[in-house]
Amino acid sequence: MDALDILRDLTSRPRDAAAQLRAQLNPVSLNARPGGHDNSVAWLLWHSGREIDAQLAGLTGDEQVWTSQGFSERFDLGAVGDTVGYGHSSQEARGVLVEDGDLLLAYLDATLDAMDLYLEGVTAADLDDVVDEAWDPPVTRGARLVSILDDAIQHLAQAAYALGMPLGD
Repeated sequence: MDALDILRDLTSRPRDAAAQLRAQLNPVSLNARPGGHDNSVAWLLWHSGREIDAQLAGLTGDEQVWTSQGFSERFDLGAVGDTVGYGHSSQEARGVLVEDGDLLLAYLDATLDAMDLYLEGVTAADLDDVVDEAWDPPVTRGARLVSILDDAIQHLAQAAYALGMPLGD
């Protein structure tokens, strides 16, 4: 198995984790905030898709799936929807209200489809390309791809954990 095979396998993991949550994604559980935390399950799922989408578009130069496939209009979250969630204020995080679990999963699937398509055109040598010199050490394409997928997996695990907790406010 080479590095690209590993990345392709890793790309399947968020999709599989999210699919296991489908039966629990009702309007109440999606928007509950266990422990009073600002980030609901809906926010966690939305953010997983948004961070994949925005960071992948940064690598590809393509328009984000959020706008190119009409998810911005379908979610109807206003300006907060066009962000990715990093640095959200309490009010912004609580403004991500989504009652349709299938829509959240469809968006996540679409961003992972875009990742799969992108990986079809990447070579092993491309993984060593520096894509962000703002970090020390500079970030390579391979490290960025791992980081994107790791972030999504972590947030999906948080969503699974939250879904197992008693509902909060």
